Amino acid sequence: MTDQPILHHFATSPFSEKVRLMFGLKALTWSSVEIPNMMPKPDYTPLTGGYRRTPALQIGADVYCDTQVILAEIEARWPAPPAVRGGLDWAVNLWADRPFFSATVPIIFGTLGDSVPEAFLKDREILSGRPFDVKAMKAAIAPMKGQWRSQAGWIEDQLAGSGGDWLGGAAPGLADIAAYMNVWFLGGALPGAVETLTAGFTHFGDWARRVAAIGHGVREEMDSKAALALAKASQPAPAPAHDPGDPLGLKPGAAVVVMADDYGRDPVSGVLIAANRERVVLSRQTPETGTVHVHFPRAGYIVAPG
Repeated sequence: MTDQPILHHFATSPFSEKVRLMFGLKALTWSSVEIPNMMPKPDYTPLTGGYRRTPALQIGADVYCDTQVILAEIEARWPAPPAVRGGLDWAVNLWADRPFFSATVPIIFGTLGDSVPEAFLKDREILSGRPFDVKAMKAAIAPMKGQWRSQAGWIEDQLAGSGGDWLGGAAPGLADIAAYMNVWFLGGALPGAVETLTAGFTHFGDWARRVAAIGHGVREEMDSKAALALAKASQPAPAPAHDPGDPLGLKPGAAVVVMADDYGRDPVSGVLIAANRERVVLSRQTPETGTVHVHFPRAGYIVAPG
């Protein structure tokens, strides 16, 4: 079915875990396309226009890049049970993606860096635009552990005050899924590290186990070539409303370039279909995909004339 969500991901991607848990929360059946964890990604970048970060969500001929817009699209298409309770959920999501993730990465790779394949390190240098300095990460382990525990403490404090088993109260939501991402990433890479860094916390461990138990819904495997063929055989969904008051003065039909503002800043060019305060949508055409609409969030991304 062309409206079944297709996740382009790999098993150890922490950002992909957020989406997999969202599928579980919504009890969705979804298609899994496994992509390489480093470049090249020959059946992935034709869909995304050159965006190389993981994951991307495909629904027919629409491609959603960055978990911010992926999770918003899942919520819009499958609203029950509700996962988003308001703007604070999106603030938690951005915090998890940036400050909390920035504390997690040095702990993991400072500890494991000497055993990571050189090809992976080189790939991540290209992705980040700076040296992947394992020595510096080793030196950062101790201070980052302090920062990690401090930020995990916010989760503990919210659970203590929420009056329920979840960050928002009685039911799980986006804030739980987003906050759990770095717990999953650190715990999977360094068994026992989360328990050590949350020693003395009385709510955190049970909460983490509840989030993990949400599961991933019903997963069906899909070949990457089949995903490309499906895009080519499909038509993009109707575009979201364009904001005529866009502060950049963006107009549908204009050539634009979109890129992340932190890392993985590969520019994606296309024809603007719509832009509003939540997202920007480009139309692109390739021999492999036909016409696709590629969606990016506005927060954390740069849009410029192209």
